[in-house]
Amino acid sequence: MLRRIGPMLAVLALVAGCAGTAKLTQKSEEKLASGDHWKAWQFATRALDKEPGNPAARSAATAAAASIGDEWQRRIHALAAVDSLDAAEQVLSFVEFRAGAARYCTVPTPAGWPEEERIIRRAAARTHYARGVEANRSKRPKQACLAFRESERFASPYRDAAKLAEVAYEKAITNVAVVPFRASGSDAPEGVQIAEMWRTDLARALAPPNATFTRIMGGDDIERSMSLSQLRYLSKDDAIQLAKNAGAHRAVYGSVGGVKSSTRLELFKDVVVRRITVTDAEGHKQTRWIDVPLEVVARVRDVTVGVDYEVLNTRSGASVARRHLDRTTSARVVWTSYQPEGEAASYALISETTRSSNPTRARDIETRWKNVCGEGTTITQVLEARIASGSNGSNGRYGRDALPRFIAGAAFVFLQELPPVEDLALAAVAQGSGALRDDLMRLDAIDDIDIGVNVASPDTR
Repeated sequence: MLRRIGPMLAVLALVAGCAGTAKLTQKSEEKLASGDHWKAWQFATRALDKEPGNPAARSAATAAAASIGDEWQRRIHALAAVDSLDAAEQVLSFVEFRAGAARYCTVPTPAGWPEEERIIRRAAARTHYARGVEANRSKRPKQACLAFRESERFASPYRDAAKLAEVAYEKAITNVAVVPFRASGSDAPEGVQIAEMWRTDLARALAPPNATFTRIMGGDDIERSMSLSQLRYLSKDDAIQLAKNAGAHRAVYGSVGGVKSSTRLELFKDVVVRRITVTDAEGHKQTRWIDVPLEVVARVRDVTVGVDYEVLNTRSGASVARRHLDRTTSARVVWTSYQPEGEAASYALISETTRSSNPTRARDIETRWKNVCGEGTTITQVLEARIASGSNGSNGRYGRDALPRFIAGAAFVFLQELPPVEDLALAAVAQGSGALRDDLMRLDAIDDIDIGVNVASPDTR
């Protein structure tokens, strides 16, 4: 019986597939008749995906592709008379479409069309090449590099555009040095640490292809030539000279200080529940909930620190970008004197029975718990941490090895003591490089001469 059913199922599948292909082909023909050649193309290619050798589907795909091609050629002809560069972009898009369509059919084009495309593309290449030459003449290596690359995109090879793009690129590279920040105030984090953290973040965020010309320099080339006094306090002139000596075209010079902090206590006090299993007189096991009074104390420290930075041109000393930022972070430490019995996972804020019968009570206790212990912190986590801390809580001391958790954005740490203000200030500033990243990205393709920096010769910045 099974030997008979197998061939029958194969035939049914083949019939169903043919029916699906026929339906898609019919829809393609209907859409083309109504003037929607893109929908017609989609239906026809779906039919060919199901049945690649279907002649009706292939004919429908060819008809749709021909209609799309006619419209594209009409659009290119119209644009060529008013915007030759836009027409060239459309040529590239049409070429890409034909290449992708080749697996289904050949898109028909007139005999003279390849030559028309060549003329339009070379005209665009010529325009961008001329722009590159002009950018070179006007001391704009970044714009020159981009223009020569555009020339090659339309016609490759085009004259010596590739070589000129490479030469311009070498001149356009902008090395950026992040020098140690100046720290003011006893609670301000160390400026060397901040600079290193920002360098790491920026080097990752501005790596090619994200940024075309900007390169973040490592700290060794800068800090190894600094004196001890400069590590503690770096003047703007020192920062520019150090960066320049290291081969940087721009220096990021900043200061951190004005640290503000506040600490508050919060208390959760209520009756929670613990799940236990009991055995009745007949030996049957039953699960029930018992009430457990629980107090949890949370201490929260909020820290705000001010950061100022500016991006300086090392040749002229001109400031090309500057900002003031206020960065904030918080630390929450939770403690309870309650020593759990059994497994921490057997505790809950409220039983499912009470949750169903008294939803208002459930919402109230859960809201108060979140306000004290933090969003996402569970009673199980708190009690597990209490067990791990030992009977006297001797394991709940703060260590600086926990700082990366704050820098990474962690909101909850089970400890007896809060991190010091200085460490939280460092955590706040560590993630503050986003604004500088945005400034450097904005400046990436802008030549010095276009941001008011004097350029003495084509080979200097």
